[in-house]
Amino acid sequence: MDLFGKQGDVVDFGGGTDYSNYKFFTEPPPRQEPPPPEQVSSPYVPNEDVIIQNESFEFALSAAPNVLYARYKQYGQLGVLAWCSEFGELIDALKTLGFQGNMFVSTRTQALKTCAEILRLRLPDVQMQIIIMYLSSQVARLRRFLDSDTQWDDYPELTFPLEPPNVKSPGL
Repeated sequence: MDLFGKQGDVVDFGGGTDYSNYKFFTEPPPRQEPPPPEQVSSPYVPNEDVIIQNESFEFALSAAPNVLYARYKQYGQLGVLAWCSEFGELIDALKTLGFQGNMFVSTRTQALKTCAEILRLRLPDVQMQIIIMYLSSQVARLRRFLDSDTQWDDYPELTFPLEPPNVKSPGL
């Protein structure tokens, strides 16, 4: 016998099983019980503390660009650096709120809007690019948490010198 291109002998152990007295399909299989009807749950009503916390975050996020600009005007680039640290703490608190499942959509929307407003601010006297990089990284950190699928391209351009200045070494 040729099975799939192989030669093999048929093995017969003798005596087949007698199915003559067996009646197939005489009794239908048992029916499955229908699933219980879905219980209509009441709509989610957040705790009063969660509502107050979200409102506080929305207020802080809406004021953040103005606070950053005020710090910039008052203290210059060091004010921006200090504000970035405070903004990092706000981001950590927002992440905690989100991981607890208590962040409202309006809070998330305000946070994304705040990120765009912060990057639109013009801070011409900030010459230390490390501060701009720190500010951008804080904004990117918040954006990654809130909307990791979107690619953002509104970050400020960095202008690092590509070639070192011509330096004359003494005595050579």
